[in-house]
Amino acid sequence: MPAPRQPTSAVPPARATAGGADHPGAPAHTDPEYTPTERDLPVIARGVGPGSTIADLSTADFADAIEPAPAAAPAHADQEGLGPLFVVGDVHGYLDELRAALAEQGLIDAEGNWSAGKARLWFLGDFTDRGPDGIGVIDLVMQLSAQAAAAGGYCKALMGNHELLLIGAKRFGDTPVQSGAGTASFQAAWLLNGGQRTDMERLEDHHVQWMSRLDAMVEEDGHLLLHSDTTAYLEYGDSIEAVNDTVTETLQRGDADECWDLFRKFTKRFAFRDEAGAMAVRELLDTYGGERLVHGHSPIPYLLGEVGAEDADGEDSRPLVNGPHVYADDLAIAMDGGVTMAGKLLVVQFPLHG
Repeated sequence: MPAPRQPTSAVPPARATAGGADHPGAPAHTDPEYTPTERDLPVIARGVGPGSTIADLSTADFADAIEPAPAAAPAHADQEGLGPLFVVGDVHGYLDELRAALAEQGLIDAEGNWSAGKARLWFLGDFTDRGPDGIGVIDLVMQLSAQAAAAGGYCKALMGNHELLLIGAKRFGDTPVQSGAGTASFQAAWLLNGGQRTDMERLEDHHVQWMSRLDAMVEEDGHLLLHSDTTAYLEYGDSIEAVNDTVTETLQRGDADECWDLFRKFTKRFAFRDEAGAMAVRELLDTYGGERLVHGHSPIPYLLGEVGAEDADGEDSRPLVNGPHVYADDLAIAMDGGVTMAGKLLVVQFPLHG
């Protein structure tokens, strides 16, 4: 597989059609601010060889290609106060992998019910698209939210760019939106970015309402949690409360162009990766609080500058993701383990040790 491309300001010419070869006739995306997430981030199925993608496999075949997770190790809540803090990276419809990762940390039992008492669990967003069961993921998170609250803990979630995309595709469909350099639509962008028709068929009003009320950022135990590795949050307010209110109000107004602008800004990435990355992180921490920033969105293999491939000697050199990636002068922690690639779905207890 070729080396990963650096983030570009527009869809490459060969991918100018929003739906690609699978969706001929879809509107072209030429917005210089719009960053696609599927075409630049290929989906690699583990165990089936370099270059294989989800499109090459049936759901059953792909399930067989996923390695089983280790056995569970229970998490023990502090009964005197707040329980331990856990953070989940991008899930993208991989319900079985999510259940295995939660069980490994002792957060759910064998039946998939909350088993961690007063533990605190935060999802960083991107529940759907690319993977086989995004609606199942949302249903599980909603279920765990109720069960955790009843047990004295909590399970909460943040808004990812794919939540904005799915909400937009449901509400606005093929309605043209102003993309800055032409017209686009949420429906075309959703398909481009791995939208699953089965998810759309199962999407109900209560799912949309739940997603529409998700916060964009939060501070927990000195960690500023947000979805995207971008400074675009600064455009929506100078406090956590202001940003969250602005995002919620934008969705409530239901203006397609406003929602599109919010979505495309949340697709920006790599703001913390290069030489000025630590400065960008500090700007967010100084504005919103916290000592470290924790994000999803950009897969760790891309932050490391490697996607993984088969080398000239036939050896598999795809990167192994064993945990979060700490970078930007140790101020930023990336949590997208690349479950859609040759990585894993990360569920990690904070603060990090070691």
